[in-house]
Amino acid sequence: MKVENLRKEFGGLVAVDNISFEVNEGEFIGLIGPNGCGKSTTFNCISGLLNQTSGKIEVFGTDVSKMRPDEIQSLGVTRTFQHTRLWREMTVIENLLVPPRDQFKPSLTVSEFRKASSYGICSMLALLSALLAQSMLVEYLAYLTTITAFGMVAWWSDPQRHVWNSLIQGRNNPPEIERLSKAYSTLDQLEVPHMAPNLANELSGGQSKLVDIGRSMMGDPRLLLLDEPVAGVAGPLAMKIFANLRKLVDETGVSVLIIEHNMDFILRQGVDRIVVMNEGELLMVGTPDEVRSNKAVIEAYLGSGGDTREDSE
Repeated sequence: MKVENLRKEFGGLVAVDNISFEVNEGEFIGLIGPNGCGKSTTFNCISGLLNQTSGKIEVFGTDVSKMRPDEIQSLGVTRTFQHTRLWREMTVIENLLVPPRDQFKPSLTVSEFRKASSYGICSMLALLSALLAQSMLVEYLAYLTTITAFGMVAWWSDPQRHVWNSLIQGRNNPPEIERLSKAYSTLDQLEVPHMAPNLANELSGGQSKLVDIGRSMMGDPRLLLLDEPVAGVAGPLAMKIFANLRKLVDETGVSVLIIEHNMDFILRQGVDRIVVMNEGELLMVGTPDEVRSNKAVIEAYLGSGGDTREDSE
């Protein structure tokens, strides 16, 4: 991913001021800076939730500057937000089964999303279509009906749609058994398989963060954008989350760009490079050792606070 001269203005306020940096394949990159320095705005521009004022964003060779969030996601980009977006009345495993395209807007009911997780009429029609050699016949018959059903609902669309539309969406998702296996494998990767049957509303803040990361991994992303995944998480669990992310990068080659406002903490968590922002501007990009020894960074950050997540917590 390449960010070139990214600038974002809100009226007369310049939130991000001509910053440039790259994330290479298989890199674990930290994006750091104090609250309000433009980190989340940068993420929102990269993921398509905001249109930049000027500059260029390129993901895997594609200019995504004017693309919708779903189009960017289809390139293999997945993000989390500062606040976890889980369905509280669903189990952990059910949360992981919700198709990634629906994770931008968790506004439908639990029963609707259980159908979206490959249950009900949509999956049966998809199965029938897959079994028939002339599957377009099934799609055409479904299109002629006036039946509507909840299918694999995209965040920007009306959830009431023809079975034909639901059928097309369903056929573009892996079969239920395959996705279920992937969900359990993801929980194993995060070292929390025991949480599968737990309701999301029973989880601690740190556990919710882990599940949110797990959901982002379900689509086999090539680039993960994680917005402060350890904010408010106690030291040991925060370090475990970073260790799992480092392992994920090393084992799968996925690229990870992670927002963190605590410089002292992220310097010790195994990231490859750090992008340092201050007041909307790029202060520097370098390895943890280079950042640690940079005088401008020391003046701006290391002298103002320190780490709140001690190893002994």
